[in-house]
Amino acid sequence: MPLDSSLVGTSSELVSADVDVAWTMAYAAGLGDALPCYFDTTRERGIVAHPMFSVAIEWRAMVQIIQVLSEAGFPRAEMLRRVHATDDVIVHRPIHPPERLFTRATLAGIERRKAGAYQLTRFDTIDEKGAPVCTTWYGNLYRGVEVAGPDRPPPDVPAMLAPSARAATAHASFAIPISPIAAHIYGACARLGNPVNIHTDLATAKNAGLPGTILHGTATLAMAASRVVAAAAGGVPTRVVRIHARFGAMVLMPSEIEVRISAHEQGAAGKTVFFEVLSADGGRAIRDGFVVLRG
Repeated sequence: MPLDSSLVGTSSELVSADVDVAWTMAYAAGLGDALPCYFDTTRERGIVAHPMFSVAIEWRAMVQIIQVLSEAGFPRAEMLRRVHATDDVIVHRPIHPPERLFTRATLAGIERRKAGAYQLTRFDTIDEKGAPVCTTWYGNLYRGVEVAGPDRPPPDVPAMLAPSARAATAHASFAIPISPIAAHIYGACARLGNPVNIHTDLATAKNAGLPGTILHGTATLAMAASRVVAAAAGGVPTRVVRIHARFGAMVLMPSEIEVRISAHEQGAAGKTVFFEVLSADGGRAIRDGFVVLRG
């Protein structure tokens, strides 16, 4: 059954999340990121959340968008063919637990792609005063699925950034071991809900046509962002204002990934750090990756 583009514009309810220090500390721990700013509760200004923590508070709103598709007749068999294709996180300000945040998800775009139907969902998170905290553009690709109706791309998606020809070609490289239970740990620490999915359940992964369970794309991206913060932001995650990636090769468990930071460029918005992530067999698990830093 095709994905119906008339669903573009549908939004979830405004979903609340009580973000406490245990949750943000667990998220960083699930990534193996031990920066003191994530754990040291004796700091004068308290701890901060990892810049990719937004995925944890967006989960319940995402479930509502999935329910919209289900109620429109989009079958589970096609739903299982969904893969995380793109991610673009805009950090308006750091998250400082404890605080209550509110997220709304909007089905922002549906388009035909060579490999299938591409769906872009926008997540807008605000605080109790209504001020923006983070905005995420989350892209799914439904492999081999058609689109019913005209393509409806979002008009306001943020522009891609790319390094200039003069940019340095090498800066740093980090090898990260991926344990056979990495997805279980990450999902539990992020509180991502249903544990029976392609990341943790072999039967579900096989039914989706995958060779085995795979690490979440957001986990791969968050691990890469941690290395960029360490190598290019002086270990200060509050400098992060944007994290962008396109996903390619799968990260199987157990395995290893390599984060390659390839270029730094200074611009009006701050310093942009470009990177890619290679899977164990040399595939590009993340391409067109970049992190924008303040200052």
